[in-house]
Amino acid sequence: MIERELDKYIDNHYSTSKSALMLTGARQTGKTFAIRKYAETKGMDLVEINFLENADAILIFKDARDVSEILLRLSAYAKRQLVSGKTLIFFDEVQKCPEVVTMIKFLVEEGSFRYALSGSLLGVELNDVRSVPVGYMNVKEVFPLDLCEFAKAVGISDEIIRHIADAWENKSPVDEVVHNSMLKLTLLYLMVGGMPAAVQCYIDTNDMYAVQQKQKEIMTMYRWDISQYDENQKLYIKEIFDLIPSELNAKNKRFILKNLNEHARFTRYEDSFLWLKDAGVALPTYNAEEPMFPLKLNAQRNLFKLFLNDVGLLASQYADGIALRVLSGDVNINYGAIYENLVAQELKIHGYDLYFFNSKKQGELDFVIENDAEIIPVEVKSGKDYERHNALKNVLDSSAYNIKKAYVFCNSNLSVRGNVIYAPIYMLMFIKHNIMNGSAIYKNDFASLKLT
Repeated sequence: MIERELDKYIDNHYSTSKSALMLTGARQTGKTFAIRKYAETKGMDLVEINFLENADAILIFKDARDVSEILLRLSAYAKRQLVSGKTLIFFDEVQKCPEVVTMIKFLVEEGSFRYALSGSLLGVELNDVRSVPVGYMNVKEVFPLDLCEFAKAVGISDEIIRHIADAWENKSPVDEVVHNSMLKLTLLYLMVGGMPAAVQCYIDTNDMYAVQQKQKEIMTMYRWDISQYDENQKLYIKEIFDLIPSELNAKNKRFILKNLNEHARFTRYEDSFLWLKDAGVALPTYNAEEPMFPLKLNAQRNLFKLFLNDVGLLASQYADGIALRVLSGDVNINYGAIYENLVAQELKIHGYDLYFFNSKKQGELDFVIENDAEIIPVEVKSGKDYERHNALKNVLDSSAYNIKKAYVFCNSNLSVRGNVIYAPIYMLMFIKHNIMNGSAIYKNDFASLKLT
């Protein structure tokens, strides 16, 4: 069974909080499985209500007078008694019944049972929910397996992960045998990706064709979701979605609207891009006009790259047979697009907002990230000329930006040259977003301004 950081998160949530837990994110990222696994592990009585498969379940909340009536209906629907302190009530596909979200406050306040919520397209559908119960429901976005989770799932030991982590921390090379094996593992991740069904298929069969079929099934589900959307927008969304692989394979990887329509305007398509983002299936990466903190204030909303939420799904959209060619080390394949998608995906999973930097004067940086108000350029090099990066040199040499270090992720072992850290691509797993913990107290003395 695949072990995930999500499992620890869910366990910690229910151990430390009485609130409900809502899992959001794209289809097939493992939300439903994670809740079922938690209930089974803890020996809880799971009552699962799927509003997509059982449309009549919506009647549980229709014209209910109070919480007691809702709980009575839940017990009747489940056809068994709900046990106080032992029952976990799981509302799945809640986008079909948004009343659940507004009522969860009162269910949590009643206190007899634990609650979980999940569903597809929640980032889209729940924009219409008037009242999200702050303090009564914790929201966690779920992503595909990251590179470290994938490594452990396919059998890489904790000891090896610790060895690589120590090398990253000490900025020293990884053992050469380990390094070469981890490069091969990264190529495997590029093809399999992090969707739990695809990962489990690979573990069970080692059959890349079967993995690709799973990936194509997921892409079909995404297209089905798009087809259910607003008549006026769904054609735009589908067109954008289908263009992502070819746009990433272009020289500058930026999304060019004229490839949709010669007379396209961003304002016409903006809602479609936002739909793909909110649905969790695409990762927009905006151009920052200056690599300066805060990046959000420097972002150009109409100049961006658009990555898929999973690198394996991206690889599955290219030519049949690419997986075996990549895994055999075919040097004639352009790895640039899938390497960059890997980096975008890993950064997003680890809590970063996604930006790149491009200017006519200084050139283009693949990504720029911020940690504790520090801006760090991130370059991605899939070929042998990983030391060539004029744009990076220009930015590091600029006194206006005061950038202290940069990362270049490549196929080489770890080395440090000046303020540039050259790290093997698999060390992406250790780029983690620093979240401020504890207090942030600021006190000043305004006694001199007081009236006497």
